[in-house]
Amino acid sequence: MKMVSAAKLRRAQAAAEAARDYAEKLTELLRGLSTNEAARMHPFMRAGADAPAHVVLVTGDKGLCGAYNANLIRLVVNFLTTSEGADARLTTVGRRGRDYFGKRAPAAVVAEYVQTPPSIGLAREVGRTVASRFLAREAGAIYIVYTRFRSAISQVATLDRLLPVYEEDSESQPVGSRDYVYEPDPQTILATLLPRYIETRVYHAMLEAAASEHGARMTAMDNATRNASEMIDRLTLDMNRARQAGITTELMEIVGGAEALKG
Repeated sequence: MKMVSAAKLRRAQAAAEAARDYAEKLTELLRGLSTNEAARMHPFMRAGADAPAHVVLVTGDKGLCGAYNANLIRLVVNFLTTSEGADARLTTVGRRGRDYFGKRAPAAVVAEYVQTPPSIGLAREVGRTVASRFLAREAGAIYIVYTRFRSAISQVATLDRLLPVYEEDSESQPVGSRDYVYEPDPQTILATLLPRYIETRVYHAMLEAAASEHGARMTAMDNATRNASEMIDRLTLDMNRARQAGITTELMEIVGGAEALKG
């Protein structure tokens, strides 16, 4: 399993890194557009209704990958205990998240999908589902929980906000804003890019999650192999000691018997 995950990791890592720059630049562009007052009136740019948040949870479909799935589930559980995540609804992408929350909080799961393999079609379907809930004012904000890939031995469980896009820092300036001249007008650009932005963010999260899962599984299986080898060595040593002790006891009994016959 380690070798299989190592082979899949190369392709998954390349796909995640290729999508990362595009997703980050698109996010920066849209937040830059939020400097336009008319553009801020777009429903995706404004805060949602006074409704519970909605969380898209991207987990794996299989286990044997260490704490990969457990860290994601723990992050969501902790978020649900906060004021922002109170009574939040869930969309699960992956069997592990579906199985966990389907048993413990079945009412909170409004949609579930199987991730393997990540595809733009699945990301588009998930994006449209959560966007429609936001537009229908059934969700006050949309969050996505996934594992961000750093390296084969380092993956970070991450919670990002998808909607609303607009976000202000302490100085009331849009995050990532740039002084661009847009053609055509910002409203037309937003109408075209915002649906694609949601799909891209979801697809990017799936790619990051796939690479992270392969990296976590490769590390877990390497540790399991090493632990099994150490256990075999330890048990072999114990067996050899027991065998040697048995041989020594038998020799002592033979010697004792011979001495008894002489006497």
